[in-house]
Amino acid sequence: MNPILVMAGTPVDTQMGMDCLSAKGLPGVFCPVSEDPHLQTAFQISSQEEKYATILEILQKAQAAHGCEKAFIYCNSLSGSVDFARMAQDTGLKIVTPLHVYRQLAGQYRFLGVIAANAQGCSGIERALLSANPKLELLSAGILPLVLGIEAKEAPDMLIERLHIPELASWYQSCGAEALLLGCTHFPYIKDALAKRTSLPLIDPTDEMLRFITE
Repeated sequence: MNPILVMAGTPVDTQMGMDCLSAKGLPGVFCPVSEDPHLQTAFQISSQEEKYATILEILQKAQAAHGCEKAFIYCNSLSGSVDFARMAQDTGLKIVTPLHVYRQLAGQYRFLGVIAANAQGCSGIERALLSANPKLELLSAGILPLVLGIEAKEAPDMLIERLHIPELASWYQSCGAEALLLGCTHFPYIKDALAKRTSLPLIDPTDEMLRFITE
């Protein structure tokens, strides 16, 4: 099969996406958008025209060079800040993002807690969830320092303790949240450490994204 274009905000989460495909025996093409999380956040708040032109160029170059027919957008906040539905029409690519998964699962819940990389990620996730289930209640937090700690390879247990993520999960649960959505593709890095410190179910979209991309 032709390789699948893997795009994310930084080289770190792009490589995480590549690793997800590799674990399933799928070839990928490495396409990060920015050099680090700060530059990616700046990119996400730039104009829609600038963002669209930049992403379109990256996708079209991968199509021309590698014959890519599918794109695996392994970044929540990027997915929420760029119109990938329009991008799919303009490129002919099958494009899968975490937001596909959130629309599918929204009807299963009444109240969710969300942690994301930034407010852009929270906004995109909220739109996806509420478009599918307008009655869903949400509590959301953008936590860029968590992303920075992951990129710096800080030990997961120490990182979640330093940033009080278990306490945040406990507060969400005390407010009625039924699960905690890990709304950043960096966050599987801390999933096991956090699971030991909270009884809230943790939602990771990765497996469903892989199912969608291989359909």
